[in-house]
Amino acid sequence: MTMVDLSGVFWGPKGQPDLLSDISFAVPEGQSLAICGAKGAGKTALLRLICRQIAPNRGTVRLLGRDLWLMSAPEAARVLAAVLQEQPGEFGLTVRQIVALGRLPHRRGWGAGLATPDGADATLVQAALDRLELTALASRPFATLSGGERQRVMIARALAQEPRVIVLDEPTPPLDIRSRLDLLALLKGLGLTVITALHDLTLAADFADRVLVLHEGRLLADGPPDTALTETVLARAFRVQARIDRSGARPCFACHL
Repeated sequence: MTMVDLSGVFWGPKGQPDLLSDISFAVPEGQSLAICGAKGAGKTALLRLICRQIAPNRGTVRLLGRDLWLMSAPEAARVLAAVLQEQPGEFGLTVRQIVALGRLPHRRGWGAGLATPDGADATLVQAALDRLELTALASRPFATLSGGERQRVMIARALAQEPRVIVLDEPTPPLDIRSRLDLLALLKGLGLTVITALHDLTLAADFADRVLVLHEGRLLADGPPDTALTETVLARAFRVQARIDRSGARPCFACHL
């Protein structure tokens, strides 16, 4: 089953040249997809298109075969959860309250938005807290957490949403090395369709079933890590000289000017 499908998508700010041009690809259920590319290549804009934050100027983004912009926001959010760069400000919300926001797309009406979750909602919120090892922090104000802790909270909120697709924009930078590996292993083990932008090529090659490489707003490569992350592709995408050592269990990327 195809979960996310982009067909002939173009996007750019109103009145300005397109930043993404003729983007087409489909993501099947259960696939882990990494999006790589230099700064300014269009990774974040592409994720925002998939998450229904911005609409394409041309082309179509589909979720479960339906035009994303013909779905209501709650309807789309019951299928797809996003962890992007923005995080809640200092509104005094606790970790548990932030995670409970993941249940909003499943509720009727807006009156219970920050109410203490109960019943099945409470069970799902607690399960997300447990899975991200956040139970001990559940009563802490979100604003008092470290960057890595905040990132785990946002991922827990996404899991509480019960999505079939989870989209993440650079989820690993706030985390230490062990936490990065743990997080990517957790994401890969969820059984969900995972779409994430990653700067770290070694992590992308180790984590992803498939890698898209963007260059100047266009798809430069699309395939398994071994075929998408080649020296030729990296040289063009990042304007560097690239060497890849594939003699070990994981490829080792060395790049220089």
